Amino acid sequence: MYKFDPAVIRIGISSCLLGQRVRFDGGHKRSDFCSELLAKFVEFVPLCPEMAIGLGAPRPSIRLLNRDGIILAQSAGGEDLTAPLRDYGRQMAARLEGLSGYILCAKSPSCGMERVRVYHQSGKGNAKEGTGIYAAELMRALPLLPFEEDGRLNDPVLRENFVTRVYALHDWQTLVRRGITPSRLIAFHSRYKYLLMAHHGDSYQALGRLLSDLSREVEPKAQIYIRGLMQALSRRVGRSGHTNVLQHLQGYFKRQLSARQRQELTRTIHQYREGILPLLAPITLFRHYLEEHPNDYLRRQVYLNPHPEALRLRYGI
Repeated sequence: MYKFDPAVIRIGISSCLLGQRVRFDGGHKRSDFCSELLAKFVEFVPLCPEMAIGLGAPRPSIRLLNRDGIILAQSAGGEDLTAPLRDYGRQMAARLEGLSGYILCAKSPSCGMERVRVYHQSGKGNAKEGTGIYAAELMRALPLLPFEEDGRLNDPVLRENFVTRVYALHDWQTLVRRGITPSRLIAFHSRYKYLLMAHHGDSYQALGRLLSDLSREVEPKAQIYIRGLMQALSRRVGRSGHTNVLQHLQGYFKRQLSARQRQELTRTIHQYREGILPLLAPITLFRHYLEEHPNDYLRRQVYLNPHPEALRLRYGI
């Protein structure tokens, strides 16, 4: 169905988030971040499972129904749409392996990632505890793929986290296309050292131990590695995690910088930790010092450039 250009980062997305009028009421839920900013750097693959299974727009609304512990998708007219939505999810999961991420429409009974309202079969009561039928199939079949909802992307930390994971997975997909060798795998892990340390230091150590002996079983270990990497990167990073990494990076410059520059860097890191400055402030200083004092190892660190700066993702964290 889709011919993927490996050089292009592709992200699946609920069609309504790009302004397509495919919702049950004939409307859309256009996301400015996706449509106006992220679209400059990625190619979207818009999909609407409800339209795909032939429902049309406008159409009767759908809701999730808990019937004796089994979650079903039922139209307002009483039609059970569970099987068609599940089948379409399985079908698309098999066709979309070239994606590097997926943005879902929040609260949707087909596309919602979490906290979708589920109604009791008796008609009395409901709870925000469900996952959209289509989304559940995708997430089950594509465990490495970064998923996020449009509403959660309003949180600057979650937004930066999602895009970081998209670029990391695309980086891995590029490595796989080139061919995984022990030296390439070690080099990949080395580049992700400080990004991993910020998200989960224990994972950096564990994945390093995994790669300590690549004399055999390289492919199986590579699969374990990427699962561990993506799981670690899915962890939300706080200021303490970033501060820890910034202080490690600071150590590389202690002999090159003047006393005034060292004080400026220390003060900037402290102000970031206290919430006075965004992460971009100390990162910009490090980039400047790298221009003055080149260090190939630090230049290769993904942490300093995990995604295009024009996305402005580190301005608010």
